[in-house]
Amino acid sequence: MNNSGNSSEGSTAALQAAFFRLRSNKAFELFVVAVIIFSALVIGARTYELSPGLVNAITILDWAVTFIFLFEITIRFLGEPDKKRFFLKGWNIFDTLIVVVSLIPIDNSEMALIGRLVRIFRVLRMVSIIPELRVLLDSLFKALPQLGYVMLMMFIIFYIYAAIGATFFAEVNSTLWGDISISMLTLFRVMTFEDWTDVMYETMAVYPLSWMYYFSFICLTAFAFLNMVIGIVVSTLEEEHARIAKQEAEDAGVPTMLDLQEQISELKVLLEKR
Repeated sequence: MNNSGNSSEGSTAALQAAFFRLRSNKAFELFVVAVIIFSALVIGARTYELSPGLVNAITILDWAVTFIFLFEITIRFLGEPDKKRFFLKGWNIFDTLIVVVSLIPIDNSEMALIGRLVRIFRVLRMVSIIPELRVLLDSLFKALPQLGYVMLMMFIIFYIYAAIGATFFAEVNSTLWGDISISMLTLFRVMTFEDWTDVMYETMAVYPLSWMYYFSFICLTAFAFLNMVIGIVVSTLEEEHARIAKQEAEDAGVPTMLDLQEQISELKVLLEKR
């Protein structure tokens, strides 16, 4: 009985190791990425007017992609050493929900719109497959608290300049400067350089020095605040890369710089005692 139990456990461990090697295989990851790209192309093809034959072919291809995703998520689950921790990761939950909802035949029902939306969001699975994209997205989310203060300051600048614009330029062009909300939209156009010179020359015909208004606004928003946003995101990205490198070093048993510094400090204390 013990031998049969041990052999069963051994075969299970062997299968687990095989699934883990498969999910960690670079060729398998590239295959899944290729399927995701193909799925995106299939979704794009649905937006064109197609013959009934092509629509049926695309439907078959869509179901084939869905079953490939089901196979892939099953491999990832079976290859997970600790099955309980699989669903503790947000991306695993997202992938599983996308695959499960895609399996529900709702194309000809009132929920058809949800089915199409779910298939569109399958493109986001690219983020869960490629680690570099996950790092970028995680860094962006971690930078949001700092970016919030920058955005608040930018809103204050927008509000002040919009109030000034609505006060002085409403008589020049009420369509662009009629009230403060319209003025903020006009300033957004100026910040993104969308034909902003036309707006400036129009007000300069009445207020020749109004170029100073636009120049100062662009310097504050398009240059200063944009560079601040880029700086925060880059700094957060570097911190995320450092955290991942530290985690990988700890998992591999490689001492980090902090560990080495602590060991050097302990050696100094021992030498001083002697």
